[in-house]
Amino acid sequence: MITDYHAKYYAYELTRQCAADGVDRLSQSLFDATVDLNPHQINAALFALNNPLNKGVILADEVGLGKTIEAGLVLCQYWAERKRQLLVICPASLRKQWAQELQDKFNLPSQILDANTWRQLKNQGVANPLNNHCISILSYHFAVRLEEELLIEPWHLVVMDEAHKLRNAYRPTNKMGQALKRALAGRQKLLLTATPLQNTLLELYGLSTILDDQLFGNEKSFRQNFMGNDGISQLKDRLKGFVKRTLRKQVLEYIRYTQRKAITVPFTPSHAEMQLYNGITAILERTDSYALPKRHRHLTGLILRKVLASSTHAVLSTLTTIKQRLEKLANDPIDETDIIAELIANDDLETDYLEELDSNREGESEQIIDKVQLGLEIAELNSLIGQAGQITDDSKAKALLIALNQGFAQMAAMDAPRKAVIFTESRRTQEYLYHYLAANNYADNLVTFSGTNNSPETTRIYQQWLAENQGSDKIAGSPQIDRRTALIDHFQHHADIMIATEAGAEGVNLQFCSLVINYDLPWNPQRVEQRIGRCHRYGQKFDVVVINFLNQSNYADQRVLELLTDKFHLFDGVFGASDDVLGSIESGLDFEKRIQGIYESCRTIEQIEAAFTQLQQDMEADINRQMQDTRQQLLDNFDEDIHDLLKLQLDQAEQRLDKISRWFWAVTQHQLKTYASFDPQYHRFHLQDNAIKEIPQGHYQLIGRNSHPTAHTHIYRLNHPLGEWVLEAAKNQPTPAARIYFDYAAHGAKISVLEPLLGQSGTLKLQRFSIEALERNEDHLLFAAETEDGKLLPAETAQKLMSVPASQCQQQSVLPSPQIENALTAAQHDLIKRVNSRNLAFFEEEVNKLDHWADDLKFGLEQSIKEIDQQIKDVRRNAKIAPTLAEKLSFQKQQQELERTRNKQRKELFDRQDEIDERREALIGQLESKLDQKLYAEDLFAISWHLLFSL
Repeated sequence: MITDYHAKYYAYELTRQCAADGVDRLSQSLFDATVDLNPHQINAALFALNNPLNKGVILADEVGLGKTIEAGLVLCQYWAERKRQLLVICPASLRKQWAQELQDKFNLPSQILDANTWRQLKNQGVANPLNNHCISILSYHFAVRLEEELLIEPWHLVVMDEAHKLRNAYRPTNKMGQALKRALAGRQKLLLTATPLQNTLLELYGLSTILDDQLFGNEKSFRQNFMGNDGISQLKDRLKGFVKRTLRKQVLEYIRYTQRKAITVPFTPSHAEMQLYNGITAILERTDSYALPKRHRHLTGLILRKVLASSTHAVLSTLTTIKQRLEKLANDPIDETDIIAELIANDDLETDYLEELDSNREGESEQIIDKVQLGLEIAELNSLIGQAGQITDDSKAKALLIALNQGFAQMAAMDAPRKAVIFTESRRTQEYLYHYLAANNYADNLVTFSGTNNSPETTRIYQQWLAENQGSDKIAGSPQIDRRTALIDHFQHHADIMIATEAGAEGVNLQFCSLVINYDLPWNPQRVEQRIGRCHRYGQKFDVVVINFLNQSNYADQRVLELLTDKFHLFDGVFGASDDVLGSIESGLDFEKRIQGIYESCRTIEQIEAAFTQLQQDMEADINRQMQDTRQQLLDNFDEDIHDLLKLQLDQAEQRLDKISRWFWAVTQHQLKTYASFDPQYHRFHLQDNAIKEIPQGHYQLIGRNSHPTAHTHIYRLNHPLGEWVLEAAKNQPTPAARIYFDYAAHGAKISVLEPLLGQSGTLKLQRFSIEALERNEDHLLFAAETEDGKLLPAETAQKLMSVPASQCQQQSVLPSPQIENALTAAQHDLIKRVNSRNLAFFEEEVNKLDHWADDLKFGLEQSIKEIDQQIKDVRRNAKIAPTLAEKLSFQKQQQELERTRNKQRKELFDRQDEIDERREALIGQLESKLDQKLYAEDLFAISWHLLFSL
């Protein structure tokens, strides 16, 4: 029971760009997102959106608090405001996770760009893959390769995840940091990291230079100003403007964390398995072997050792691939086989190895082949392949059956779902385990998940899923994404066990599963944490049980498990690995290589013990305890009023979302009344015909926090093509002057300010007033109304009137009185004053930054001059007491040289002061140009109103 006038008002309210300093700014993204409303995430997103003049912020929440959600809210809001040149840069292992989160939680389209997809898009005729109507997701390494392409794109926002990788960007030798600084200079940035400060305060300086080179003076002045005993409080004040950190202890009131519990299942390899292990180890320990190509010896050896620890089935395949390469080498001494790429493809290994390969792809020159030695190695490989082929029973696979029984018993004790995800580093091992478990009473309860997902069984599941979800928004249209979604759905609803490779596990959310089995245990603790994090994450309702296997015949394997358990704390407790420990590992692959070195060089238990002890000591040295205390002083203190602020923002967000839901549903019913049949109880409708071009027919359900759309249902949201059509249609429909009869009883709730107006009539006018300043629009809807006897009503009362249903409407001439026009003019002036006051605060904040930057630089120069003055005094004093003429002359020469240096620095100080002042004036001029306001007023409608208790 709303009119075209209601619909137009609601549509403009739903699409207007709100002020940057309130929860309303986030209302569109919060409504469209399928995430819980966590107040700290709302607060962080508002912090990132607050000042349009700054060049970015750092969100530094402790691990597990959802920095990805915070960034997603910001990206979603930019998308809603039609600012769609958006970029995400992250570690390669997190690219799929980002794409999945943006799709699942925010309905945002994205593309993962790497060398292959870039080439494919170019071949398909896409002139600029970076401007492909979606969010681009790049790894750090690929972003560096695209420096020139990134530079010319007018990015609205760049998100950088795990940004601590750039903490040394201030150093000229840091190629990645320097390249990204050049490529993204001047762009708005959002940096995400749980460890903004690891070893030195200069890391904070390094991150600040990624955002803005003028947040601090330079490295030297930063050291002088902030790295002394009295610099912490001053630095803390400077960080408040661009660093936001939330602690886990602050959110315990509304986020429930579950525990991790570890189980270790021992096994002992058979005699045949040990013989095979020793034979392959002998190859790995040789310094010169055709089996391991010289240019990638360590990487090939690392892969072979990891496959060896996985399964005999995987080893058999890998040995065969290596033997085939040697047989080719016997006929052609030029080695053109990309053995690493082949091994990675065959076994679906983690993508980190490919990036290592990309950094060194030069081929080997023609080499002199020792045919006798080559023949011996081929024979040796044939012997090992024969040994592997004769092993039919895998000792660790037998232990897996025990592990599953123990794990499922734990699930039953907790009343948790009977679900287990088994991680392996090898696709060959995955195939073996699938058939092994199928033969051991799990035949109908298995699903596999890999980087390709193209086996006959996964294809059958995918085709069935497509049929079941035809016509719903679950189908994204990308076969790769849809196959992944189909397999996850199958695991959740039909299977007990998922066997996943490392490459396939990236970006998967498995909160419904709480049993993780590491069939192969990665040496990279970051990778282990990522595996467990698939299940032990926000939304998990049960404690997560993690099962690891222990080879009782291999002391090095035992020490690796001990290291990951006792030093990294990966398998027990609430949060898993600490930020400090994971953050201390610059490269997971380098860490793996270090462990590989222990396996290759240590022969005895004593040697292994000494090597792992040294590794732990080196790790302890990397974790700077003093810096932990400093970080706590700088970043971990929070305002006592933050708790009240978070609650207030949450309340405001919930109230706003309730309004948005009511308005959007009302406009939809009104605009689609001739196209759709509605089920108001469940906020569902069926779009019946194709009158609306390019909008699919079918069932739709309004997005909501408590709604659970069924199959064959489109999720209906503001940014859905149908939602956008509805809102544009409502905004563009004609609303000539008319008399409207409002039905107070039909509203169903008491509105105290309207009850005195029952039975009265009057005039109402709605105006859209836009202010463009600071490079963004800000829209306001202004109401003015009066009664028939000329009494001016408060704007809030007029707004409440438009929330009352009306079923009778007739056109008639309406002429708003001068009083109404004056009220609108006064409201405009009040808004301009408020906006100017807020923009002035932003302007002063930026000018303060400029002043601080200038002061930092001047202070650094002045300190240098003071140091030289002191040196001159020391030289003069020494000259006076010098016992010989020669020494006196020597001191005089030192004094003259120091005075020349001082005079040069004084001149430099004056020159730099002039330079600073010029740059400061130029920057102020730029800021002033952004303050120029453009005002726009549009009358939406004027009506004559009559408020009745009931029509």
